[in-house]
Amino acid sequence: MNYQLRIPLYFLAGAVGAMLLAPLVIALLRRSHARQTVLGYVVQHEHKSGTPTMGGFIFLVPAVVLAAAEHTDFALVATALAAGYGVLGFLDDFIKIKFSRNLGLKPYQKIIGQLGLAAIAGYFCYASPYVDGMLHIPFAGSVGLGWGIIPLTMLLFVACSNSVNLTDGLDGLAAYSSAGYFAVFAVVLYFAFGDAEQSDYGEQLASLAAVSAGLVGALLGYTVFNANPAKVMMGDTGSLALGGMASAVAAFSGYTLLVPLVGIMFVWSSISVIVQVTAFKTRGRRVFLMSPFHHHLEMKGWSEARICALYLVLTLAGGAVAVILARA
Repeated sequence: MNYQLRIPLYFLAGAVGAMLLAPLVIALLRRSHARQTVLGYVVQHEHKSGTPTMGGFIFLVPAVVLAAAEHTDFALVATALAAGYGVLGFLDDFIKIKFSRNLGLKPYQKIIGQLGLAAIAGYFCYASPYVDGMLHIPFAGSVGLGWGIIPLTMLLFVACSNSVNLTDGLDGLAAYSSAGYFAVFAVVLYFAFGDAEQSDYGEQLASLAAVSAGLVGALLGYTVFNANPAKVMMGDTGSLALGGMASAVAAFSGYTLLVPLVGIMFVWSSISVIVQVTAFKTRGRRVFLMSPFHHHLEMKGWSEARICALYLVLTLAGGAVAVILARA
């Protein structure tokens, strides 16, 4: 089946699969008492305590199934890494649920797991004949970084997984932002596949584009149940897995430098936290009413739906610039 047809079919399969799976997963989570414990200082979300969590399985299962159907290195390794981050997130969620608290894995435990998976990803980018340390630079072509691709990829994975995790603070926010991210990369990879068509490398890119499209569908299907007011939350199971997959799609295709544009709202979530913490520790003042930035907007009176719309629009706007640069 050609990829012009496979990409929309994967999108459809992801959306339908997630919507069919969601009621089953939600029922299982309720029966297992897998409920969210809201941070004590986020008083505006107190009513959300008890909402089923670990709903990331709703979009992860269709994505894994679609990737398995591709049988390419890019699709399989990317999804395996995403699943690895998902397992790390699951452990974090499980501890929170088990002890009815918002603190799961200790920070050092989480970072060790993230670094370990990131090192595997970095080695794959170095050793794979399809990546071979390649990095695309807008207006300058492609360069081979050799072993230097390993630390760059590790930085990408750790930063991206934590940034997506920080963005998962409102109903639908991480899901809509991630759907926009993967939609843009599906377009970037589709064009890249056209340039490398009829080659093994082209097949690798096309499979990654198809899986990205499938994940967009699965995420949108998931938002039917996660949009405000949410019936289920993705938990760290979902947010860390999304960060892993977002990193893999960019790193394997050589488009790491596009992540600050396509993932502009993920980056801004991290920056807002860093700015807030730095300002408070050095000057005793807060720059935002609350960080990450989406909580600042919420405290300014913005509805969750409006904030989600803003994040999606800005993601697509940054993505449009990224597509232009990728073609350059």
